[in-house]
Amino acid sequence: MYNLLKGKKGLIFGALNDKSLAWKVAERAFEEGAELVLTNTPVSLRFGTIDELAAKTNSIVVPADATNEKDLEQLIQKTMEHFGGKFDFILHSVAMSMNVRKGLKYDEVNYAYLQKTIDISAVSFHKVLQTAKKLDAINEWGSVIALSYVAAQRTLYGYNDMADAKAMLESIARSFGYIYGREKKIRVNTISQSPTLTTAGSGVKGIDGLMDFTDRMSPLGNASADEFADYCITLFSDLTKKVTMQNLFHDGGFSSMGMSLRAMNQYNQSLDNPIPAEDLI
Repeated sequence: MYNLLKGKKGLIFGALNDKSLAWKVAERAFEEGAELVLTNTPVSLRFGTIDELAAKTNSIVVPADATNEKDLEQLIQKTMEHFGGKFDFILHSVAMSMNVRKGLKYDEVNYAYLQKTIDISAVSFHKVLQTAKKLDAINEWGSVIALSYVAAQRTLYGYNDMADAKAMLESIARSFGYIYGREKKIRVNTISQSPTLTTAGSGVKGIDGLMDFTDRMSPLGNASADEFADYCITLFSDLTKKVTMQNLFHDGGFSSMGMSLRAMNQYNQSLDNPIPAEDLI
């Protein structure tokens, strides 16, 4: 341990169980000396095991719906009361798409579901930032991170309207990051992580094949959940005080690749057993 977060305090959204990226970040932040407040929706708190994480990290849990401005105001006020003042970092790990869950294709999306996807997965980030700024909740040189994905820049089969939400999420980080940095010296970034077997990720159709593909394509291989947590810690620390408004790829190099030797070798093997044309859509 490096004590990178000694004396720092933070608010973490989205820990559900020990497969959650937010859970891993909370564990590492605590190990590096941070004090924490954990939050998730009331429904998620009932179905998850966040109380175990709270006990492990000496944290409190405050229920809140990240799309509800009143909930967010109460959450941040309670967080400040718990810490006795301002805090230093926020992790926004909040995303959901009913279109993906129900297997609807992108050209057949339900628009009511799409609005919910955008509100939960992107606009909630703006609401968190706006509420924190209004309440002057974060110390100077604080850091805010949200979770993105390479589908914001590239089309990935099956990622559906979540790609739109991630593109908007990254735009919010840039736009709010400019204002928050200029006025309060607060950093705002997104991290584009390798596909990871979280609880949500495990439910995505074809996740095993996607993870194999990205691992073969990436010169360093896929980044694990634990490695993601390590990266977050550096961005919460004072070692990255001038990094802001960035989408940071944490994916073993996948985002810079066109074709790797490992992936090409696998592709060439498949030519011996060609897939019917109707399955290649």
